[in-house]
Amino acid sequence: MKNQTNEEQELIAQLGKRLKKLRLQKGYTNYEHFANEHGISRTQYGRYETGDNLKFLTLCKILKGMDVSLKDFFEEGFEDD
Repeated sequence: MKNQTNEEQELIAQLGKRLKKLRLQKGYTNYEHFANEHGISRTQYGRYETGDNLKFLTLCKILKGMDVSLKDFFEEGFEDD
């Protein structure tokens, strides 16, 4: 994670944890199955869940596959400082 502050790294990690939690809630016990079913590179999706940065439009595509709005996604799992 080049050129990222600790705060930025933590936010990206929180995003990954939230993606994983939602995936599991949707019944996908395996991230590869979710990624394949929704046309997302399985290796890249796995990186997103473990804290790799992603593009906004990619996040939108993932959330569409989970049937989750941006509002609902960001309502939980992110702390205001």
